[in-house]
Amino acid sequence: MNNTMSYKGYTAQIEYSSEDECFVGHLADIRDIVGFHGDSVNQLRQSFEEAVNDYLKTCEKIGKAPQQLYLGDLILQIPPQVHAAIANAAEISGKSLNQWATETLNQAA
Repeated sequence: MNNTMSYKGYTAQIEYSSEDECFVGHLADIRDIVGFHGDSVNQLRQSFEEAVNDYLKTCEKIGKAPQQLYLGDLILQIPPQVHAAIANAAEISGKSLNQWATETLNQAA
């Protein structure tokens, strides 16, 4: 079962609430809290799209930039010995430092 939906670049995490007997979702990958629900998949999809549109309109109305989705750029400040160790691990595995770090962080997440 796929537990995500996407619309206008935003992704939602979906769960079923047995207590409420409906699907419940929230926008993922942003700090603002945007939730929605629906009794059917079609109703859930419609509620999700309305929630994204409302979020964008509300941000515009109050003069706040909508939170940007993560773009994939990450800058870390690490001790030189850690940098050397991970560069060595990447080289031994035959990968670039970016490839190695992406795979390692993905496994950790």
